[in-house]
Order: sequence, then C-alpha cells, then structure tokens
Amino acid sequence: MTDVKHREMAAGRWWELPIAEQLGHVGSEVSRALRWRSRDPRIAQGALERALELLDLTLDDPRHRQSVARLREIARAREVLIDFLAGPNRYHSTGSSLLRYFDAYAIAARRQQGA
Repeated sequence: MTDVKHREMAAGRWWELPIAEQLGHVGSEVSRALRWRSRDPRIAQGALERALELLDLTLDDPRHRQSVARLREIARAREVLIDFLAGPNRYHSTGSSLLRYFDAYAIAARRQQGA
C-alpha cells in the first residue's frame, strides 16, 4: 500500500478487531461510496479506495490465515465490490445487495459489543 489512508489501522490496530467489526467498517466506506457515486465521483472513489484498503488489511490479518473459506469470502467480497463500483458488474450486484452484506457484519459487531 503506497498511500495508506488508515494509518492507525495499518499499524496493527485493525488486527485487534473481530472480523464482524472489520467488515462493518468496510461497509461504512462502501455506504459512503454508494451515496456519493452519482453526486461526486471523486469522493466516491476515495471511499472505494479506503474500503479496498480495509479489505486488504483484513486479508492480511494473520488470524484469518487458518481458514481458507474465510479468506475466500473476504477476497470474493473485494472482487464483487470492485466489479460493481469500478467494473462491468458481471455479478449483477446492486448497491442494496452490497449494503445488506456489509450491514449484517455491522449488526453482528454491535451485538458482540453489547454481550
């Protein structure tokens, strides 16, 4: 990563968060990218870049190395996100389908914090 946007997270703090919280944070950036997509593409692009950076940090998290299925899911989420926001949308995703996917993690993280 050449231009790190989440410096504190990249310094290792990200790896202290549970997977649900990690992907919930990604979802915040995805939501921002979707919201700004038609209004200001520059802001939307920045949010997409931050979301991808967080997904890359998640993929690099040593805790996830023990589960090929988990790594595959995170990598697929990254692929689908790029396909929808910057590609030909081969997977026929929608903004609402992406939000539902990432919101489920944010809700799970909130429940874990409340437990």
